[in-house]
Amino acid sequence: MQPKKHTLLGLMAGSLLTLLFIVNLSGVTATPAIAATLQATATPAGNCDSSRSIQVSGSAVINVPPDRVTLQLGVTSNDVTPEGVHSKNTTAIKNVIKAIRQLGVAEKDISTDYYLVHPLYANYDSLEITGYRSNNIIAVTLKDVSQAGEVLSAALTSGANEVIDVKFYTSELRRYRDDARALAMKAAREKAQALAEAAGAQAGCVLEINENSWSAYSGSWWGGRDKPMVQNVMQNASGASQPQIDDGPISLGQIAVQAEVQARFSLK
Repeated sequence: MQPKKHTLLGLMAGSLLTLLFIVNLSGVTATPAIAATLQATATPAGNCDSSRSIQVSGSAVINVPPDRVTLQLGVTSNDVTPEGVHSKNTTAIKNVIKAIRQLGVAEKDISTDYYLVHPLYANYDSLEITGYRSNNIIAVTLKDVSQAGEVLSAALTSGANEVIDVKFYTSELRRYRDDARALAMKAAREKAQALAEAAGAQAGCVLEINENSWSAYSGSWWGGRDKPMVQNVMQNASGASQPQIDDGPISLGQIAVQAEVQARFSLK
């Protein structure tokens, strides 16, 4: 029976130590980091109540005159031999580039965009080769958009027989997108406040924001694109002047930089 007494005393001693350890823990003071975490969990930052909320959307468009244009111009040549078509096409494209360079366009702003030589067949089902065709397309970037018509005319006069594309854009797209985002968010907050007041409440803090931004050229090349429908705000870029361009087939139009946001606000 003696061993059992020792075991019982050991168990009692162990329980007593455990109890003392638990009691001791109750006197431990939490560190500042733990205390801050507990405080943040208990009280949401800014006392922002998310149990009542309103969700709205806001959009803004800034119309910007383009300050850059890229022209895609091509030369298509035919000949009975690969060597002949290559020589004929090379001569023509060099004449086009020379004419464009004479207008002051830098060499670095003219680049080959596409080059292909392929056989021509007698008909769709035939494998009989009757000749060869070469397609050579160059991309010309202009920092002076008023030159677009002049460059296009010079290229066609000197041997280009294809106009593939004309793209206008702005070099300050990032800045205009930031401005459009700010306007869209301002419009969303104003709408939330107006709706909240109509319901006898006030719009509070922002709980959630989703954003979508894009830009589109609204000129008349290939019909252009329709100007977007704007829900809240539309404005022209301040201080941006429309470059002048001579009479010709090119119309500058404007670039519409749009931002859209969906935002959820608390109600108070």
